[in-house]
Amino acid sequence: MAQGVFYEDIEVGAVIRFGHAEVSREEAIDFATKYDPQPFHLDDEAAARSHFGRLAISGWQTGSMSMGMLARYFEQVGYAGMGGAGIEQLRWLKPVYPGDTLTMEMQTLDKRRSKSRPDMGLLNQTFTVLNQHGEPVMTYSATGMVAVREP
Repeated sequence: MAQGVFYEDIEVGAVIRFGHAEVSREEAIDFATKYDPQPFHLDDEAAARSHFGRLAISGWQTGSMSMGMLARYFEQVGYAGMGGAGIEQLRWLKPVYPGDTLTMEMQTLDKRRSKSRPDMGLLNQTFTVLNQHGEPVMTYSATGMVAVREP
């Protein structure tokens, strides 16, 4: 991976939209079978009787899909990421259904240099996952770690 986006390149307040992930019925059922085996994620009849009204994908799958979009975006732009220090305030706002298409928005709220690691910057960021109608379906905040170009 060519590293092209470092701590110094990240603008506080900028909103970046990226990603494309389509939700298939088969993937939704496979994921739910393995990791979130609740009836409204697995069975059409049970889902129809639930508050979802139809088969809904697991929120954990939405989270996994957002991580996939984020990692692919970072690879594409050459982001000099060093990992994450945690996620907070995860919220599932609307159901995601098979056939939906997801994108993401990322905003850096603030940034600071690490006191203990001069080669690292810390970012306070928010992430919003949107469906094909531009409606937020999931949000979370995260602390990211990114390399400093000139430690």
